[in-house]
Amino acid sequence: MEVFRSVWLFFQDQILGMKWLSIAIQNGLSALGLDTTSRLGGSIQFFIYDVIKITVLLCVLIFVISYIQSFFPPERSKRILGRFRGIWANVIAALLGTVTPFCSCSSIPLFIGFTSAGLPLGVTFSFLISSPMVDLGSLVLLMSIFGTKVAFVYVVVGLIIAVVGGTIIEKLHMENHVEEFIRKAKSSVDTAAPDLTVKDRLIYAKEQVAGTFKKVFPYILIGVGIGAVIHNWIPETWVETILGGRNPFGVILAVLVGVPMYADIFGTIPIAEALLAKGALLGTVLSFMMAVTTLSLPSMIMLRKAVKPKLLGLFIAICTLGIIIVGYLFNAFQYILI
Repeated sequence: MEVFRSVWLFFQDQILGMKWLSIAIQNGLSALGLDTTSRLGGSIQFFIYDVIKITVLLCVLIFVISYIQSFFPPERSKRILGRFRGIWANVIAALLGTVTPFCSCSSIPLFIGFTSAGLPLGVTFSFLISSPMVDLGSLVLLMSIFGTKVAFVYVVVGLIIAVVGGTIIEKLHMENHVEEFIRKAKSSVDTAAPDLTVKDRLIYAKEQVAGTFKKVFPYILIGVGIGAVIHNWIPETWVETILGGRNPFGVILAVLVGVPMYADIFGTIPIAEALLAKGALLGTVLSFMMAVTTLSLPSMIMLRKAVKPKLLGLFIAICTLGIIIVGYLFNAFQYILI
């Protein structure tokens, strides 16, 4: 058992966390005469290390997940979802969301396709909540930063929010609050998906890596830059006062700050990492991440084109309440998880 634990810690710290890379960058910068214990030196080390680490993980994860995703084109996903009824349909939709796009703006077109294809509205909303919040990429990245327990619990509660949210929407029979053109459209989801060879799937995964990297990399740079500033320039007392245990409204504030932003898990993790290191509570940081990835303002503008204000408001209310509850729960049990 001890051997297994040692191997896992090595995998988490040196493979996922790339601690060796941080040491190598520190030694390299020191050799160039830069003091990495200073604010400027520490910021530069943080920036270089996190950009390289997240970029490598990003490319590897997208390649692997895209290869898996090639087995679940929209038409096949629709058939899978159509086999289930009740809460199990919501569970399967939430799980399918883990192998689909990395941000809510990318998952909304699939949500529209599933809805226009006639799938139950609650099921499609379970997919819509899960897709940006708890994809497989978030699991691996969270493991690299916060450890296995935090990553696992984060994914589980994210799936619970997706299932509960979709179930509530289903029970309230909100079908008439979907825009008319969506309900009457003939969805391209029904288009038969061609059988792909291994070579086709590898090409598809490679194209997804290139396309997603171009779209996401600017947000990585911005997120790591903000994280570097927080990590080395923002006084710890400020962060503790605003987002630490001294502020009982820290979770709510983190959600309100996260909503107007647009980024994905790759852009928000460096900020979350820096905030946690400065004394922010775990649940507060995770609430910020969930709000950014699930409720970003651009995504809500896109979703408004497909659903009417009442349904959009209900979706936002369910997600916001769920994220806030999760945040306070993580804060309460932080001592167990970290």
